[in-house]
Amino acid sequence: MLAHRAMVHHDIRHRLEEREERLSPYAMRSRLSKGRLRLEKPCPMRTEFQRDRDRIIHCKAFRRLKHKTQVFITPLGDHYVTRLTHTLEVSQIARSIARALDLNEDLAEAIALGHDLGHTPFGHVGEEVLNELFSEGFRHNEQSLRVVDLLEKDGNGLNLTSEVREGILKHSKTGADILGEEWGAVDTLEGQVCKIADIIAYINHDIGDAVRAGIITEDDLPRAAIELLGRSHSERINTLVSDVINTSWEKPVISMSPEVVEAANILRQFLFDRVYGVARGEAERAREVVRLLYGHFSEHEEKLPSEYAGRDDNLARKVVDYIAGMTDNYALRLAEELDERY
Repeated sequence: MLAHRAMVHHDIRHRLEEREERLSPYAMRSRLSKGRLRLEKPCPMRTEFQRDRDRIIHCKAFRRLKHKTQVFITPLGDHYVTRLTHTLEVSQIARSIARALDLNEDLAEAIALGHDLGHTPFGHVGEEVLNELFSEGFRHNEQSLRVVDLLEKDGNGLNLTSEVREGILKHSKTGADILGEEWGAVDTLEGQVCKIADIIAYINHDIGDAVRAGIITEDDLPRAAIELLGRSHSERINTLVSDVINTSWEKPVISMSPEVVEAANILRQFLFDRVYGVARGEAERAREVVRLLYGHFSEHEEKLPSEYAGRDDNLARKVVDYIAGMTDNYALRLAEELDERY
C-alpha cells in the first residue's frame, strides 16, 4: 500500500513536469533547474519551484511582512498597503503575465513571494538609514537573499533553487527609466516578469495610498500618463499588464511598448517628486528609531537574541540582520523601552 502511494506521488510530480514541457520555449523548466545550495531528494508531489513557493509562504520572514509598511510609516488607516499586501499584488500580477505568456507560473510566483523578505521596518527610510550606518552598505534585495540563504530556519536557510534566488536578488530596479540598462539582468524571463510586476504594483498602490493620505488628489496625476494608462487603479493595471503581454509575446525578453513605458516613467517620476519625498520627510522619527537601535545593540551585543548573537559574523552584521528583520511595531516598542521619548 505504501509503495503504491509513493508511485502515485511520483506520478504527480512527473505529470507536472510533463505539463511544463508544453510551455513556451522561453519558459524555465523545473527539471532543468541549476539546483540548490545543498543537494536534496526531489519531492514526490511537487516540482522544485512549487517547493520553493511553499517554503517561502511558511517562513517567519513572510509572516512578518504583514506588519511592515510600504511607503507611509505606521499609518492609522486599515487600508494602507503593507509589505504583505504588496507582495501578494506582485505575485498575482506576475502570475497573470506568466500564465498569458506560457511561462513557468510557479517560478514567477516563488520569486514574487520572496522578493521583499529582507525589507527593513519603515519602508525605504529604514533601508536608507541602515545603508548609511553599515559600512558594507545595505540593499533590501541582497538582504532578501540573505534571509532565504542563511537567516531562516535557525541559520539553515530555505535552500531554494538557483533560479528563485537569482530572481529575488535581481528584482530591484533603479534609475529613472523602468526598462533601463540593467533591465535584462535576470537570466529567466520569469525573473524579468517579477521585476516588471513589482513596478506595476507599487506605482498603482502608492497612488492610492497618497490619495488616502491627502498628499495628492486624483486630479493631480499627470494627464498625459493617465489618458493612456487609465484613471482608475484597475484600468491602469489592466493597461500595463496587457501591454506587457502583447509586447512580450513569443519574444526572449519581457518588455513594454515605448508609449506605455514613457507613461509609466512619467507616473513613477511624479511619485518620486510629489509623494515619496513628503512621506520620507515625515519619517524622522523612524530614522531616529533605527539609529537608536543600531547604536544600542552595537554597544550591547549581549542583548541580541541568541539566533543572532551565536553566529560567526561581525557584530555590525548581526545588528543589521536583527534590525532588518523587525516589524515596524516591534522596532518602535524596543525603542520605547530604551528611550521614553519614543
